[in-house]
Amino acid sequence: MRRENIKRLFDTDFPIIQSPMAGVQDSRLTIAVCQAGGLGSLPCGMLSIDKVIGEIQLIKKATDKPYNLNFFCHEMPDYDQKKQSKWQAQLNPYFTELGVECESLPNSATRIPFNHDVADAIESFHPEFISFHFGLPDRELLARVKSWGTKVVSSATTIKEALWLESKGVDGIIAQGLEAGGHRAMFFSDDISTQVGMSALVPQIVNKVSVPVIAAGGIADSQGVQAALLLGAGAVQIGTTYLLCTEAKTSQLHRSALKHSKSQHTAITNIFSGRPARGIVNRAIKELGYISAFAPDFPYASIEMTQLRGHFEKLGVDDFSPLWSGQNISGCKEISAKELTLRLAAKC
Repeated sequence: MRRENIKRLFDTDFPIIQSPMAGVQDSRLTIAVCQAGGLGSLPCGMLSIDKVIGEIQLIKKATDKPYNLNFFCHEMPDYDQKKQSKWQAQLNPYFTELGVECESLPNSATRIPFNHDVADAIESFHPEFISFHFGLPDRELLARVKSWGTKVVSSATTIKEALWLESKGVDGIIAQGLEAGGHRAMFFSDDISTQVGMSALVPQIVNKVSVPVIAAGGIADSQGVQAALLLGAGAVQIGTTYLLCTEAKTSQLHRSALKHSKSQHTAITNIFSGRPARGIVNRAIKELGYISAFAPDFPYASIEMTQLRGHFEKLGVDDFSPLWSGQNISGCKEISAKELTLRLAAKC
């Protein structure tokens, strides 16, 4: 029954979703996964409206398979100059080290939540599938999306979040385990102690909701896919494993970090964006702290960190780069995403 529900939800050959990974992919990765029989995803949260439209057009030109558009739907806080100044004071020694000045750029935060302007732009495409991170848009906006015939899913990191998502009418729930790379989807609390591993989270959510559940976190090969399905998930979402694929836009510094032994040490940190996210531990995380009380609210912490990242990357070092990665990098291969998807689906 679970497999039939997932088939109706995705209409793909395999119960595999490629996780949307903002900053390290564009439509090339999406297309490759779709063509292989999985559900390719396009991260839209950091793209301009014109760029979103252009990427959708490329996807539709390359394949007639279903695809997923992913958006953030966080509450956008006001820019807090006092908090920002305290953050800048924490980071000033690094700017001094580089011999450059920190620029105040309050309008440069690029992570904008889903809104009616975006909906206006994508409505004519009637996307088959949209996933949200950090909860859901408001009732009116969500109803508008569903009126297109679009299937909607969102991520949950706790049972409470899953039950709330189901009550709002989602078509499926992504159960994001603690192992997953990138931003935690948590939206009811910022307490990291509420977060649990995929193998503990999935069966608990499956037992509480009636909609299909998609497992995410630490899944790196076909055995991992099967294990997640045995836990009760109807499908899986996989991100980190795709980072070395030829279609991914992962930077050379990030690729090198993933292939280095330091990739065995990942941690959840808020210093790069203001929200908890898992990445490979580097100098910035070690010296600023994993969870910093000085980091401004999402997405404003990224303003100064992005500047430092750019300066250090010009020197060829990843000291201030957000090296997003899950805890299990064993499946990362320098092959096409199409071949990787077929390998992941070998036992499906």
